[in-house]
Amino acid sequence: MQPSDFSPNSAVDLAARKAALEREAKQRAEESAGRANPYAVNVDEANFQAEVLERSMSAPVVLAVLAGWSEQSKQVESALDRLSSASGGNWFLAKLDSDASPQLVQALRVPTTPMIIVAVQGQVMPGPAGPATEDQLRDWLGQVFAALAEQGMLPAGHPGAVEGEPSAEAGRQPEQPEQPEVDPVDAEAQAALERGDLAAAEAVYAKAVEAAPDDIESKLKLAQVRLVGRLQEVDAGAAREAAADRPEDVAAQCTVADIDMYGGGFEDAFDRLIATVKRTSGDDRDRARTHLLSLFELLAPGDPRVAAARRKLTSALF
Repeated sequence: MQPSDFSPNSAVDLAARKAALEREAKQRAEESAGRANPYAVNVDEANFQAEVLERSMSAPVVLAVLAGWSEQSKQVESALDRLSSASGGNWFLAKLDSDASPQLVQALRVPTTPMIIVAVQGQVMPGPAGPATEDQLRDWLGQVFAALAEQGMLPAGHPGAVEGEPSAEAGRQPEQPEQPEVDPVDAEAQAALERGDLAAAEAVYAKAVEAAPDDIESKLKLAQVRLVGRLQEVDAGAAREAAADRPEDVAAQCTVADIDMYGGGFEDAFDRLIATVKRTSGDDRDRARTHLLSLFELLAPGDPRVAAARRKLTSALF
């Protein structure tokens, strides 16, 4: 499943990227403080197959579809974290941010958040939607696990209950290694993002890169923040229409390339700008080339897609 794309009739939504960054930062902070649930994982399009469907072949996975802005979602998440921690690994909790992965939410036919889905033996079964207390969730999950046990769908030795000692077959997660402290650069940038201050977050990472030019992680994050900043007021549908109508308009092609990068269409973005380099000259060609080079910074060094695009760019230039 590919990363989500934009709605064709709406401005680019920063909520998706911001929600993902906030959830990542929260998890790092909890791990550093020793409060993280060892049986929980954040999922999106990239790891859904492995962390939900494949993992459910050895132990049930409870998928919580959540909205970061919703108090009901936060309450359900906290309750499930407590239940999952107490399970000892009988089942795993997967958390899906609806703002960050709208395409996956649509594929799962989620009508509202919060919503609970149980995955077992590679199959997903919809559960309750809306607010729920810890007792209600415990009772519902208990009924589900008991029914799955009767049907022989749980691993051998699984107690068929929400809490209890796990069996070896239940896929106990290994002990978590000691986590490093949260990077102060990330913490400062995250605080800026939480305030909605993209310029401040960009300045934090720019300063880090200036101080340590070989800091690959800060370079990647600086490129990400700059990308989000460029798309803050962009209407994706109008931008694509403008690029189609004016193929030699370098600014229009760069904007659509940014949209493709944000949506995970890296090769589409690279090919668009390489084609723009081919059909332009002078300053226009240089602007397209420079923007393409800046997009390369959004992927890790050595990424084969960047290497392929660099070869195509060389052919286009010479």
